[in-house]
Amino acid sequence: MSNANPTRDDFASLLEESFSENHSAEGSVVKGIVTAIEKDMAIIDVGLKVEGRVPLKEFGAKAKDGQLNVGDEVEVYVERIENALGEAMLSRDKARREESWVKLEAKFEAGERVEGIIFNQVKGGFTVDLDGAVAFLPRSQVDIRPIRDVTPLMHNPQPFEILKMDKRRGNIVVSRRTVLEESRAEQRSEIVQNLEEGQVVEGVVKNITDYGAFVDLGGIDGLLHVTDMAWRRVNHPTEILSIGQTVKVQIIRINQETHRISLGMKQLEADPWEGIGTRYPIGKRVTGKVTNITDYGAFVELEPGIEGLIHVSEMSWTKKNVHPGKILSTTQEVDVVVLEVDPQKRRISLGLKQTLENPWEVFARTYPAGSVVEGEVKNKTEFGLFIGLEGDVDGMVHLSDLDWTRPGEQVIEEYNRGDMVQAQVLDVDIEKERISLGVKQLGKDAIGDAAASGELRKGAIVTCEVTAIKDGGLEVKLVDHDIESFIKRADLSRDRDEQRPERFSVGQKVDARVTQFDKKTRRLTVSIKALEIAEEKEAVAQYGSTDSGASLGDILGAALKKQNTDN
Repeated sequence: MSNANPTRDDFASLLEESFSENHSAEGSVVKGIVTAIEKDMAIIDVGLKVEGRVPLKEFGAKAKDGQLNVGDEVEVYVERIENALGEAMLSRDKARREESWVKLEAKFEAGERVEGIIFNQVKGGFTVDLDGAVAFLPRSQVDIRPIRDVTPLMHNPQPFEILKMDKRRGNIVVSRRTVLEESRAEQRSEIVQNLEEGQVVEGVVKNITDYGAFVDLGGIDGLLHVTDMAWRRVNHPTEILSIGQTVKVQIIRINQETHRISLGMKQLEADPWEGIGTRYPIGKRVTGKVTNITDYGAFVELEPGIEGLIHVSEMSWTKKNVHPGKILSTTQEVDVVVLEVDPQKRRISLGLKQTLENPWEVFARTYPAGSVVEGEVKNKTEFGLFIGLEGDVDGMVHLSDLDWTRPGEQVIEEYNRGDMVQAQVLDVDIEKERISLGVKQLGKDAIGDAAASGELRKGAIVTCEVTAIKDGGLEVKLVDHDIESFIKRADLSRDRDEQRPERFSVGQKVDARVTQFDKKTRRLTVSIKALEIAEEKEAVAQYGSTDSGASLGDILGAALKKQNTDN
């Protein structure tokens, strides 16, 4: 008859058996039953006389979608039989990793793709359920191009490629992008084989940038550069294209290595540059619209696809240093003249100022040389005055043409900007756009007139009026010619004792002899001493010599007596 009540030995035996079972369960994967779901935790009974808690997030997409229910059988990893709270420490993550790690590692080594489900978003990317193991999907590896909304991709089984596995840390990094690139590369290669340069195809505008548009040709994109959209200037692709628009394009180039395709739209239209020289001969006056203004000129559209450039130097006859934007504005209708056509370089040079008459030609016709004009002093420089004249042109008075007798550097100080000045036209150079003026030509040239008449030849006797007394001599003015000169101290008398400037007085008139006259420099030199010597020689020649026995005083006295008698 068996004993109904267990003995102490029986208890010891049962306890040892229980400890043995518990010890063998730790560190292994066991099956358990979900007994309850509380907030974000699942309560699981694994048959170890205690229950454990597992965070719902460890069940991946199944828990997130609400498919985990009470009574479901699940596999968990037993980390510890009992903790301080009397509960079993369980882990669904470790259980799933243990189950799937071997399979994933084999596929990683073989380079095979794995199937997974994106089920949550985390910092820097997303988490992917790989049939039990949770992997990290970086944001840059989601698609070939950055996408804003990943929601349509979540909770759908799709292929991934394992980029990295770290079993010690339990980390797995996957990529969806590499899978897409591989499949796309296969598709691109197949599509490219069926395309030829020069072929005309239809595509859909997929993306637009500042430099062009990407067109989907049915699995492969081609670039339609902004310069190949139209023969005319296109400032931005959005002027003629929009995303989603179906366009007909021609394949210009195909790079078989990179699978890059260049497309063109304007190539489907007739080239407007054909026969350009016939339509726009040099010298023809045409009307166009300003499309763009730069620092160096303005572009004018003559017809769709044909633009010419008005260089800044061809904009105005008179405004030389003005920005083109001060003369023209965009969309403005303007008349221009064709200056040059280069069909090879597809360039047309236009002129704006040529539509107006050359103001220098007008001035030369209206004011020939010798004419008297009046204008405002626009500027003073180290070499002369600039005078504003009719027709918005400037003329220049050189320093040498300001005064007949005084230095130009001295005379120019008497003029100021804004002064009205009369001048004579000396020369008009239409080609060099220069007008030479003279102010002194309006007055009398006393020196020139006297030189022309021979009155100031060397040896001529002139009467001078003392205007100033200096240590070095006398400043004088020729009475009959209104010409200034200077008599040096040494030329004041033949007698050294009489070579004193102070013995003369301002206003006193004296006779002197011209000793030098330079027509080029217009400098006149006179000398009292030279006159005295000349008179002495003349007296000696007329009234005797030292051989006659007469003294020099007798000769001069006789000459003086004769001079008084003649007077």
